[in-house]
Formats: sequence, structure tokens, C-alpha cells
Amino acid sequence: MAKPNYAFAKRQREIAKKQKKDEKRQQKIESQHPPIQDDLPQPPADEKAEA
Repeated sequence: MAKPNYAFAKRQREIAKKQKKDEKRQQKIESQHPPIQDDLPQPPADEKAEA
């Protein structure tokens, strides 16, 4: 029977923990700074083609 690779398992746990922490940090940043909405009216494309 093969022996368990504890170093690999530990590294995988560390990577998962770091990824979860980064996701939480990103969500916190996004909640503090909501994305800016561009509500400016855009001219219709037909007018540009005719001119």
C-alpha cells in the first residue's frame, strides 16, 4: 500500500484556504465600490452609417 503524501495534501489545503480568502477579499472590495453604470444615451448606429 502506498503511503500518503502529507506534504501534497497540506499544500492543497493551503491553496484552497488562500483561494477562499482571496474570493472573500474580492467580494468585500466589490461591495465597497459598486461598478459604475454608464447611463449615457448612445446615438443610433443608423445615423452614423447614413452620414
